[in-house]
Amino acid sequence: MLILARKVNERIIIGDDIEISVVEIKGDQVKLGVNAPRDVKVYRHEVYESIQRENRLAAESAGEIPDVDDLFGSSRSDERNKSSDDR
Repeated sequence: MLILARKVNERIIIGDDIEISVVEIKGDQVKLGVNAPRDVKVYRHEVYESIQRENRLAAESAGEIPDVDDLFGSSRSDERNKSSDDR
């Protein structure tokens, strides 16, 4: 990890198009300004973790495919068996 010391109104450049500015320092809180292209997603760490957690849960639940009989009830499989008996 690179650690840099900055004062209010000083900036850090990341790549060619991302700029981080120290806007304000008040007690133990530092306010940063981020200037980046619209296609670059910028999140606070706790928000990013929450998004990742929700995405994992959604992906896990999407993998669970319910049994057809559970969706339509057992009468549907009874009808299928009955029509095969009629042949």
